[in-house]
Amino acid sequence: MRTEQPKMIYLKDYQAPDYLIDETHLTFELFEDHSLVHAQLVMRRNPACAGGELPPLILDGQQLELLSLSLDGEELSETDYQLDDSHLRLQPKAERFVIDSSVRIHPESNTALEGLYKSGGMFCTQCEAEGFRKITYYLDRPDVMSKFTTTVSAEQHRYPVLLSNGNPVASGPEEGGRHWATWEDPFKKPAYLFALVAGDLWCVEDSFTTMSRREVALRIYVEPENIDKCQHAMDSLKKSMKWDEEVYGREYDLDIFMIVAVNDFNMGAMENKGLNIFNSSCVLARAETATDAAHQRVEAVVAHEYFHNWSGNRVTCRDWFQLSLKEGFTVFRDAEFSADMNSRTVKRIEDVAYLRTHQFAEDAGPMAHPVRPDAYMEISNFYTLTVYEKGSEVLRMIHCLLGAEAFRQGSDLYFARHDGQAVTCDDFIQAMEDASGQDLSQFKRWYTQAGTPRLAVSEVYDAQAKTYSLTFRQSCPATPGQSEKQPFVIPVALGLLDAAGNDLPLRLAGESAAVGTSRVLSVTEAEQRFVFEGIEAKPLPSLLRGFSAPVKLSFPYSRDQLMFLMQHDSDGFNRWEAGQQLAVQVLQELIGQQQRGEALVMDPRLTGALRSVLEDEQLDQAMVAEMLSLPGEGYLTEISEVADVEAIHAAREFARRQLAEALFEPLWQRYQANREASRNSAYVAEAAHFARRSLQNIALSYLMLDGKAEVLAACLEQFEVCDNMTERLAALAVLVNSPYEEEKAKALASFAEFFKDNPLVMDQWFSVQAACSLPGALQRVQQLMQHPTFTLKNPNKVRALIGAFAGQNPVGFHQADGSGYRFLADQVITLNALNPQIAARLLAPLTRWRKYDSARQGLMRAELERILASGELSSDVFEVVSKSLA
Repeated sequence: MRTEQPKMIYLKDYQAPDYLIDETHLTFELFEDHSLVHAQLVMRRNPACAGGELPPLILDGQQLELLSLSLDGEELSETDYQLDDSHLRLQPKAERFVIDSSVRIHPESNTALEGLYKSGGMFCTQCEAEGFRKITYYLDRPDVMSKFTTTVSAEQHRYPVLLSNGNPVASGPEEGGRHWATWEDPFKKPAYLFALVAGDLWCVEDSFTTMSRREVALRIYVEPENIDKCQHAMDSLKKSMKWDEEVYGREYDLDIFMIVAVNDFNMGAMENKGLNIFNSSCVLARAETATDAAHQRVEAVVAHEYFHNWSGNRVTCRDWFQLSLKEGFTVFRDAEFSADMNSRTVKRIEDVAYLRTHQFAEDAGPMAHPVRPDAYMEISNFYTLTVYEKGSEVLRMIHCLLGAEAFRQGSDLYFARHDGQAVTCDDFIQAMEDASGQDLSQFKRWYTQAGTPRLAVSEVYDAQAKTYSLTFRQSCPATPGQSEKQPFVIPVALGLLDAAGNDLPLRLAGESAAVGTSRVLSVTEAEQRFVFEGIEAKPLPSLLRGFSAPVKLSFPYSRDQLMFLMQHDSDGFNRWEAGQQLAVQVLQELIGQQQRGEALVMDPRLTGALRSVLEDEQLDQAMVAEMLSLPGEGYLTEISEVADVEAIHAAREFARRQLAEALFEPLWQRYQANREASRNSAYVAEAAHFARRSLQNIALSYLMLDGKAEVLAACLEQFEVCDNMTERLAALAVLVNSPYEEEKAKALASFAEFFKDNPLVMDQWFSVQAACSLPGALQRVQQLMQHPTFTLKNPNKVRALIGAFAGQNPVGFHQADGSGYRFLADQVITLNALNPQIAARLLAPLTRWRKYDSARQGLMRAELERILASGELSSDVFEVVSKSLA
């Protein structure tokens, strides 16, 4: 059992490295029962730290067996250095020197999937954030950037493909049936961007001509059985390269760009310079085996990792506290790319729905932290929604405040000023200030203050003066370590609608003329009033258009006003938002009725509003599908003071059944028309086709609640007779959640039999059953853990089954007897020894114990305490559990 708390690391303690590494020469000898790593480091004292005696050199290293060590060609004995579990310490004798070392490591038994490990029959690496120290002794920190040359040697028959960062420079045979290849990366990079792959891989190849007419070879490497699932990723890569040139002026810089798909991977993908290593779920996409959502995810993740070539690789982080410098910026860039490739409004809706359900919950929980944290215990725990998604929203606000042109000028200045450097969030903000001339010093509070700000808005209309005033009051709740918050800069995009639903021209007090019909107000004070002049009649405000800031907005809209905004708002996002607010009000009313034991009666205005949406043939089908989607149980939980799991579930299911009954005819018409279109056209991974299928499938999910024989027949027909996974999986999901036991069992069995050899499809099969809210959920999950294709050693399998149950099945997970909590704790304890990162991430549902009633709080706390007392915990799990209990 752990008796000491792992060491906290603080941003305030940052110090520049005493030494730098100019060149890194690595040679890997890969064998089945071990691997040898020979490293030569050409080093010098950091001129920024010069003066006085030479300090000791302290290299990071974990789980390494040191075989030899020399300094400037002179072999060192054990008395010349000090070695412990995490560091190698020695004393240089000159300002410049060369360190040579050889170590033995064991990738074949590395279940944590950090450093060098084996995934199936393939060697691969994952070095971000601190995995390189499990490969060789090194200064494993992002502000030490070096030029790498890498030679890989392995058995040629087993590992015909040998890859690393940069460009290939030489290769050849060796004795004993082995061969070698050397790669040279001309750009300095930190160790976390190092990559190596060795395996029996096939390759899809293409090329891209850059804006300066350079030809770049593009290669996607996969295992042979997946060679037919790469084209969508290749198309996405070429679109990304073109978009980054056109929108950001960023050109690719190597002769070759490679992606490798790996089955066992803790994250989604990794942007290693020139050699991106991907979780196979983020590369492989084909109509028959991947849903529309999977196709869109592949496109977005390929773009994200490619965009990192500049926002993360050419300009990287000085330290891990600055993680959002690369991740928030790149998430913003990939979101804009996806918006340009698909529906901008729908993309924004999807991102905001995810942010409000998950990141807002993180902000309200024990792991709440600023976008730039000031302390951490285990850096892998800070690859969070706050750093990524909220970090992206911070960039979006800067874009909103400065405008697209000034933002582009700021990003150009940032890349030019810091190319080849490891920098901070402050450096990025400085570039934006210098390019735009705007002072962003108060805005930087978004980087240092945790929590989700609340923005309460009130109105006053003066008919005599023809003025309309909006008063904004901002506040932010206390978060761990931060009880007091200073006012943020909150950009509020808004419009004012007249009685006919038209946008009014907007003229603020003191202005000589109106400035457009939609504009951005900058709320910078705890309380701030804005007065619009020349308003002939009381308007209806459309606030926070496009969700211009990640805040919780409150305005006393009536249900009739929300219906009006749904029909008339010129901002597509706010039309959806009005529908969501209307649905929340109706659902909260139903939840109250359920809690009081009253008969449930639903406000017919929600039915009427959604009927008008369904019957609007001019509205984008993807928007119709989004507006038909009621707020999820996770979001209803997040906005509850005390979440009543059963009442939330009962109220939402009642509303769905009421809508299904009242809207049967328009839903059935929409379903049949779209299903007929699907039958008559081949699958295409494009926005219009995504939209059609999304509306078809949400219509089916409602229709199946009504219990009509013709709908069941249609559902079975869609499951059995379709050319794509989107339709097949949607039909399977509604069957699994239906009372038709015989049809459900038959469908599950036939699906599993057909796709048993496709791991990613089987992950979807696991998730559909784990997320099913019908009684017996935990027992189903426990049975599925015995399935021959399930293993705790594969992160995708763990997320698909255990993660889906705990995170997507509230009524199943939060059983009143605490059995769901005990189950999750058992899995975390087991995974702590196998893969600490995955164990820590699984814990999130238990960390939010304060959201629930006192009985559930006690049960959840007891499981956290049991985990804490279970034995020696990894720092990943210890940090999450200890903070959750604090």
